Amino acid sequence: MLFVFAVIVAALVLFATEALPVDVTAIAVMVALMLAEPVTVLATDLGLLAEPVYVLHQAGDGISPLDRGLSGFASTATITVLAMFILSDGVQRTGIVQILGAKIASLTGDSETKQLSATVGLVAPISGFINNTAAVAILLPMVTDIAHKGKLSPSKLLLPLSYASMFGGMLTLIGTSTNILASQLSAELIDQPFSMFEFTQLGIIVTVIGTVYLLTVGRYLVPSRIPVEEDLTEEFEMGEYLTEVVVRQDSPLIGQTVDEALRVSAFDVDIVQLVREKRTFLEPLGQKSIRAGDVFAVRTDRDTLVDLLDVEGLDIIPDVEVDDAELETANERKNLVEVVVAPGSSLIGETLVSTNFRQRYDATVLALRHGQELYRQRMDHVTLRIGDTLLVQATPESIDRLNRNNDFIVAQEVARPDFRRSKIPVAIGIVAAVVGVAALTPVHIVISALGGALAMVLTGCLRPPELYDAVQWDVIFLLAGVIPLGTALQETGGADLLAELFVMGAGSILAAGGGLAVVLGLMYLVTALLTNIISNNASVVLMIPVAIETAQQLNANAFAFVLAVTFAASTAFMTPVGYQTNLLVYGPGGYRFTDYLKVGAPLQAVFAVATTLGIAYFWGLAPA
Repeated sequence: MLFVFAVIVAALVLFATEALPVDVTAIAVMVALMLAEPVTVLATDLGLLAEPVYVLHQAGDGISPLDRGLSGFASTATITVLAMFILSDGVQRTGIVQILGAKIASLTGDSETKQLSATVGLVAPISGFINNTAAVAILLPMVTDIAHKGKLSPSKLLLPLSYASMFGGMLTLIGTSTNILASQLSAELIDQPFSMFEFTQLGIIVTVIGTVYLLTVGRYLVPSRIPVEEDLTEEFEMGEYLTEVVVRQDSPLIGQTVDEALRVSAFDVDIVQLVREKRTFLEPLGQKSIRAGDVFAVRTDRDTLVDLLDVEGLDIIPDVEVDDAELETANERKNLVEVVVAPGSSLIGETLVSTNFRQRYDATVLALRHGQELYRQRMDHVTLRIGDTLLVQATPESIDRLNRNNDFIVAQEVARPDFRRSKIPVAIGIVAAVVGVAALTPVHIVISALGGALAMVLTGCLRPPELYDAVQWDVIFLLAGVIPLGTALQETGGADLLAELFVMGAGSILAAGGGLAVVLGLMYLVTALLTNIISNNASVVLMIPVAIETAQQLNANAFAFVLAVTFAASTAFMTPVGYQTNLLVYGPGGYRFTDYLKVGAPLQAVFAVATTLGIAYFWGLAPA
């Protein structure tokens, strides 16, 4: 038991600090649990230990610890979540969500109430049927555009977008990966899985309550971090970091290529565009030879610029304001966009240098927003994470490629000619069939979901190579890694011990006449606080065994306690790290960590009361 608790503490620290990606931490947990028995058996044989440590099964029970350790990969929850990612992507590639968003956006105008209502009213129901992280990623560009067109700070809409996707995800079993994992754990531990619409009635109630909160109290608590600017260079405060210089006749740069000049330069500078003989050139600029009279738009700070002019034989061009219009003279289409690092992106944990961003994507990064931090210089070595926002200048063709790349979300609406609009009825029909079969027949959700994923390919909604891009593999490995941790907690008696400690704390509540409803609310709050620090899926794995043991010791309805944990883990409002959707809007909204606490803590408290009362009313607290 001590070994399992040590693993849990180490995992919690790593999850909270993000010293390692969450999926890597989860796999490390799985490996540690599988190594415990063979290593301690060897140590016992050598006389170093009195007896081996068994964490995934009991000694002599004939159960393979290897099978238990790898059970996360064969878990119905893991496979179902994988299939749901594919279904979500199939729907996304038809463009139906973007079409709905555009129609709703056309009705919002400059009314903040209408914009907020449209944002919440669209993402919440969609999140009930496609993965809520995917729903936020799809709608983020639309919401940003609504804000800019309506002269409203995007910050006022992006946090509500994340929150609404979370409580919308509680409308059905398939709304979040957390629901699916909780259903499997409930089936294994108390033989009571969730049906497709098990908690829809309560999901509707909390969605209504959450919507009312965001339209009233939340509306005034959500800050305007991003300035209301149509010009991206102003939004990113680039005025002092963009200028134009001309190459003098005596410049030592003449004859060098742009790549060579940048490689040997000791200065923090980027060449953004080249103007030569009234023609404007964007990336790729690397192989162009520098000539006298070339005009470069450059990104650098004022001090560096002074040194650059002296050493490199350049003259500054006075009275030129390098803004969006100046940077977009080369084409009629957009050259300047915000690009968000998407969940599962290969750039996470990397830097602009390590990814060779400029050459790889034929694009120049002018600024980087890392939460509330804004970098306009020395950003090449900043480690990238989910939700980081890059101000990028590139040709329309390069922007199109970024828009099609699953590593990025282009935060403005960009035309997507590859949407398969003719497949809209087919994709919607497949999702409806998956939901209907799982809800109305004995067919398990994993079979229904896999059948739907196969149908997406057979009908042409998805192409076979796109299957692998559709899956957020970090979530899959996270699930596979943490599921054995729940098994170890059960097998070693750790869940019993934690439940006893919880019951001791709840005893004073019961003694004071608080009743089981107050204890249930306490279970919700403990899970919510844990989820706001670590992964939602990890908190479900840790807390559901404890919740069941607690209910059994209190002679209460174990299923009610499972539902409290599930709702708490799926609605983590108080920190950006508690849920992926919160991280996804962190950079584009320019939020501070405390913004989540200020807006999310009252909402979390309201949900604690509403969820507790709803569970007590619909499912009862007495044992079945």
